[in-house]
Amino acid sequence: MRSTLTRLTTALVAGVGLLAATSAPALAQSWPAKPITLVVPFPAGGGTDAFARPLAARLSKQLGQQVIIDNRGGAGGTVGASFAAKQAGDGYTFFVGAVHHSIAPSFYPKLDYDITRDLLPLTMIANPPQVIVVNPQKVPANDLKGLLDFLRKNPAKLNYGSAGNGTSHHMAGELFKQQTKTFITHIPYRGAGPALTDLIGGSVDMMFDGLGSSAQHIRGGRIKALAVASKTRAPGFPNLPTAAEAGLPGYEVSTWYGIWGIKGTPPEILKRMHKEVSDALQSPELRETWTNNGSDTNVAMSPEAFTRFIQAEITRWAQVTKTSGAKLD
Repeated sequence: MRSTLTRLTTALVAGVGLLAATSAPALAQSWPAKPITLVVPFPAGGGTDAFARPLAARLSKQLGQQVIIDNRGGAGGTVGASFAAKQAGDGYTFFVGAVHHSIAPSFYPKLDYDITRDLLPLTMIANPPQVIVVNPQKVPANDLKGLLDFLRKNPAKLNYGSAGNGTSHHMAGELFKQQTKTFITHIPYRGAGPALTDLIGGSVDMMFDGLGSSAQHIRGGRIKALAVASKTRAPGFPNLPTAAEAGLPGYEVSTWYGIWGIKGTPPEILKRMHKEVSDALQSPELRETWTNNGSDTNVAMSPEAFTRFIQAEITRWAQVTKTSGAKLD
């Protein structure tokens, strides 16, 4: 009897092992069986939206299930990140965040989530530079030199809008002020979309915006671009000089965007989603959209490389925040 029990136990263990070995591929193949949600932590119309919506449309085609955008703005993107971190890790919720979420740990001391533990980095999806843009009716400058001349002759006269406290828009403005020894009043919004609306309308004088959200308004002549904060000129904007070319060397800020899974999501689903996103970035429609938004599509990373990148960005922005002395407004 004891021998029979031993054989049954051995068979059961072997069966469980076989089930585990065969269920992983089956799970990846059967997923998704229902719509997927991408949580975007800013209102519609901002830079995150400019990349998340075309990506969602492409993924819907590839996966055969609708990929839905859920905009949840507030507190520099931390409200949406906190919401996403609390969702079930069942493979049907993902998070689309940005450089802002590497700044937040040094700016918001009581975050209730960890961007690399509660949210699982998958890959970067876009990396457009920041761009210095002005309302042409409010700021009499045609280039960066003209802007600096105006700021120095009219201290504290101009203001700049941002996507919220602690976002790259905010910190890019503080870094600009620090390097140029000028002063511009910061006006935080709940996202780049609302800030851009007020920039176009004239309630805000200028912005240090991600090129992805400003691109269409620059091309439409509603706002004027003076320089991009990158080492090289941006794809799709060959006539727009870099800050260094325009007279401000060392001023470099990138508004990168990425996608995260939720803690507890099965590794097989994370692996499948990583592949689907990487494939989507090489599709003709996303290549065209990304170029028009000032980014290229050769930005995909392994989850491990993306995690290391985020950790390096957290360290970098902690130093920038400390040096700038920026605080919640």
